[in-house]
Amino acid sequence: MTIGAALLLIAAGAVLRFAVATTAIYGIDLHMIGDILMAVGAVGLLLWLVIWLPRTRARTSRPPYQPPPPPADLPRRDGYYPAERYPADRYPADNAPTLRYEDPYSR
Repeated sequence: MTIGAALLLIAAGAVLRFAVATTAIYGIDLHMIGDILMAVGAVGLLLWLVIWLPRTRARTSRPPYQPPPPPADLPRRDGYYPAERYPADRYPADNAPTLRYEDPYSR
């Protein structure tokens, strides 16, 4: 049982126990059902705190996985080469392409 399910059972049990004015419908005691739901939710919450909380702490104490960097001789996924391996003849410095955006609504 997760912590959300335990809290949902506690809330539903509290509604049946304290917010419902009638005590019995067709032989079913709603206050008793509310007490049972709150008890099951409390036991589930306690078990989650005792059993699952230490496991989540141990799982998050490890450093996150980081993939190894790509080799320096291959171009990266976005198409750019690393700085030391950039081909000089691809874009000469004086002929570098410029991107110009003209807003069609600015006139």
